[in-house]
Amino acid sequence: MRFNTSLLHAGVQREINGSTLPPVYQTSAFEQDTAADLEKIFENKAPGYCYTRVANPTVTAFENRITKLEGGIASVACASGMAALTNVFLNILRSGDEIVSSASLYGGTIDLFEDLSAFGITTRYVENNNWKEIEAAINEHTRLIFAETIGNPCLDVTDIKKLSQIAHSHGIPLIVDNTTSTPYLIRVLEHGADIVVNSSSKYINGSSNAISGVLTDSGKFKWDKEKYPGLADYVKFGPMAFVAKIRNGLFRNIGACLAPVNAYLNLIGIETLGLRMERECGNAYELAQWIEDTYPDIKVNYPGLKSSPWHDIADGELTNGYGAIFTLRVGSKENAFKFIDSLTIPYTLSNIGDTKTLVIHPGSTISLHSTEKQKEDAGVFEDLIRVSVGIEDIEDLKEDFANAFNVIKE
Repeated sequence: MRFNTSLLHAGVQREINGSTLPPVYQTSAFEQDTAADLEKIFENKAPGYCYTRVANPTVTAFENRITKLEGGIASVACASGMAALTNVFLNILRSGDEIVSSASLYGGTIDLFEDLSAFGITTRYVENNNWKEIEAAINEHTRLIFAETIGNPCLDVTDIKKLSQIAHSHGIPLIVDNTTSTPYLIRVLEHGADIVVNSSSKYINGSSNAISGVLTDSGKFKWDKEKYPGLADYVKFGPMAFVAKIRNGLFRNIGACLAPVNAYLNLIGIETLGLRMERECGNAYELAQWIEDTYPDIKVNYPGLKSSPWHDIADGELTNGYGAIFTLRVGSKENAFKFIDSLTIPYTLSNIGDTKTLVIHPGSTISLHSTEKQKEDAGVFEDLIRVSVGIEDIEDLKEDFANAFNVIKE
């Protein structure tokens, strides 16, 4: 199936009563006919549901859709994107292990890596696509490489294929956060990534009405029992080793499960992902190009512009567009606040991927807790504004932005 058809039909199990959407199984626990039946489910010797913290039919329906969309073998949906990242990392890592990560990350992920340091897990930050620096950072303690497909808010585009080759040459997996791109722009598992994470609160949901995150395993990475002792008991499951471990331990025990109603809202949202992304990416490209052409004093950063240092990678790797986010530098924090406050159409809030255009000042919000060095590496400056473009009429957005530019000129 092609993309938009698959959004509607791939991974869908037809409901017995003819419903075109799965029902919301809004229940904490599930009854079984006999005590022996429940025992088998707890022992993983029979399929079935026992407790929503472990699994729920509505959540399973959402996971199956994402698995098909990403081209993986299994997905695990969590309460948030950060919960999904935490589950992925801790399913692999233990005290003494190290991560090699792109430095141009979402501020919340940097905060998470700081939290992991308290458990003896070290993160070594490197410049994205700097192959020499990446190779130098890998040592005998490195257990994974991590990057974002399109950095948030740096908007640098990762060469997934090259980075995966480096990771695999050292016998370690590549984990990619694909939130800003979604499978509409790139299916990173097909480019060599081993595990992909999406904050499905964003473009997958599309309407900012449900917090959630989901991880998808390619099933292709061969887990070394010596290097990854935590996975030793699960290697027997072959391609399902990673998911078997996370399902039977960390995910179940941490308890950051996705609420059934949120899974249902995501299932509604995902059906229009292709249509929304087409419109949002088109709007972002036109608006960014118009600003660059009309306001030469304003620095615009967008992978679709030829002025972007990552344009060539984006051209060779992304399909259907260059994403729906761009950033502006307007000279000062005062100008940034004045510009944001002068806009009438966009909402000022800390999210991306909505049908509505959203703006934020990253330095005082999502990167607030980062050090000055971390902000610089992530492309966060005092005068930076991040714009997540929605599906509004482009001429209305241009008029609104023109008015805001006139305000800061004055």
